[in-house]
Amino acid sequence: MKKIEENKKLCSEWFELLRNRICQEIQGLEEGKSKFIKKKWLRDPNGSNRMGGGEMSVLRGNTFEKAGVNISTVFGKISKNLKGKIPGTEHSNKFWASGISVVIHPFSPKIPAVHMNTRYIITKESWFGGGMDITPTNLKSKESLKLAKFFHRNLEKICEEYRKGSYKKYKKWCDDYFYLPHRDEPRGLGGIFYDYLNSKNWENDFNFTRKVGKTFIDSYKSIVVDSKKSKWNEEDKKLQFHRRSRYTEFNLLHDRGTKFGLQTKGNIDAILMSLPPSTGW
Repeated sequence: MKKIEENKKLCSEWFELLRNRICQEIQGLEEGKSKFIKKKWLRDPNGSNRMGGGEMSVLRGNTFEKAGVNISTVFGKISKNLKGKIPGTEHSNKFWASGISVVIHPFSPKIPAVHMNTRYIITKESWFGGGMDITPTNLKSKESLKLAKFFHRNLEKICEEYRKGSYKKYKKWCDDYFYLPHRDEPRGLGGIFYDYLNSKNWENDFNFTRKVGKTFIDSYKSIVVDSKKSKWNEEDKKLQFHRRSRYTEFNLLHDRGTKFGLQTKGNIDAILMSLPPSTGW
């Protein structure tokens, strides 16, 4: 029990530390005076902390039309709808979950949108999950493919350091997951996705999850610096709205995090933070 409590503390503290760094780096790239606005929320509608809660951080600026970085630590009992559908809940409905979720929608169509989340969940079992993916406006342009190649190269490095062959596995998992079956097309140019990660070496799994967060902000910062000066036109903007519409469809129809958040009575604004500020069909 003592070890479990220590692990909970380490994870929730890490997610907050990572949130602070991501907000600092993104705000440093923002061209203007816009800053992240933070807002705490509690899962219990009565205002107590007996069910946990979280904190939203949202920036609306010139470089980043909408950037959201959310952290949460929630616990209690899962709904009857989820009992037995999540590992370790077959005979108990108690759960504990902590994590970070990041979605960034830049103003310039030349800067890719990006998503990252990592989490640690405890029921009768425990595991890490998460990943990240990149969504350029034009999925076929040379510049987008170049940025995606850089993004994937960095992901491959940390995956192979963690476990040989894991990059191929997590990349395919991402490609299969971030896919719109009703459109028969991918959401973007992929990344990695992993879930139910428990190798029986907690420190190693935690270290990998921390590297995912660090690699995300290091990679994306470099991508923004390289692409923010690129010129764009109205056709690029129309294509960006089109890409955002697909992003919206996925997050509302297929995203597991959205469904989990709603089914565990999370904060609605935090759950739907991932949606773009403007789009078009």
